[in-house]
Amino acid sequence: MSQHASAFASQPGVVFRRDKVFKFLLPGILDRLDTSGTTILYLEGVNVAFDGFKAINDLNFYVNKGELRCLIGANGAGKTTMMDIITGKTRPDSGIVLYGKNLDLVDETESDIALAGIGRKFQKPTVFEHLNVFENLELAMADNKSFWWTLRHKLTSEQHDRISQTADLIGLPDQLSQLAGSLSHGQKQWLEIGMLLMQDPLLLLIDEPVAGMTYQEMEKTGELLQSLAGNHTVIVVEHDMEFVRSIANRVTVLHQGSVLAEGSMDDIQNNQDVRKVYLGE
Repeated sequence: MSQHASAFASQPGVVFRRDKVFKFLLPGILDRLDTSGTTILYLEGVNVAFDGFKAINDLNFYVNKGELRCLIGANGAGKTTMMDIITGKTRPDSGIVLYGKNLDLVDETESDIALAGIGRKFQKPTVFEHLNVFENLELAMADNKSFWWTLRHKLTSEQHDRISQTADLIGLPDQLSQLAGSLSHGQKQWLEIGMLLMQDPLLLLIDEPVAGMTYQEMEKTGELLQSLAGNHTVIVVEHDMEFVRSIANRVTVLHQGSVLAEGSMDDIQNNQDVRKVYLGE
C-alpha cells in the first residue's frame, strides 16, 4: 500500500469496502471459494419480478455436494429463471444465493461464476460443427488461452489423456476424428456435456438433456449423468417423467416461482399438493 493510501486508511472512520476496491486487487474467485461444507448451493428467500410478474417467489432451494437433483415443473414455474440466477444472468431483487460456504453469487459476474466451476448446458446443443470431436474437447479445456493460441500450441501427454478419458466417459471414444456436425442429436448432447467437463465444473446445470433423443440415447444419457454425480453436483431440468424416475434420488417441483414439493419420485407422485396443481384432484 502506498504512503498516501496508508495515511488515508489510518484516518478515523475510514473503511475499505469490497465494492470500492479495484477488481484486480481482490483475490481470485477460486481462492475465495470454500466448498468444505455439505451444501454446495444455497438459495433462500429469493425473489425476482419482471414487469410486475413474480417469476421467482420467496424461493428456498438447497443442494448437497455430489448430488444428482432433478427439477421439474410446468412452463413458467421458474426453472429457467432460477438457472439464470445461479449463473449470474439474472440478478434477484432480494434473497441469498450462496455457492459453497461463502461465495455470494449475487455479487459475481457471469464469467467469474463460470470460472468458479458452475457450468450450464442449454437444451439445444451448441458445438463447433466444423471441428471434430477431439478439437471441440480441446477448445473447451479449462486454461486461460486464446482461440488462436489453442490452434498453434502442442498438447501435452496429460492433456491428450484428459481428452481421451473425457471421450470415453461421454461414450464417444471412436468419434474423436469425426466432425461434430455429423454426429447424431444425442451424440452432440454428450459432446457438449464433455465440453463442460473439460472446464472442471463442480456444479453442472443441465437443461432438458433427453429432448429429441431415441430411447437408446436416453438410456445412455441417464447412465452418463448418474456417473457424474459424486465427483460433480448435477442439477437436471427435465419434462420427461420416466427419465426423471430412472435417474433421480431426489426431485424438486417448482410452481409459480417457489418449491411446491421435494422428495423421491414416489413422494412427488403421491404428494397431494402436486396432484391438486397438476392433476386437478
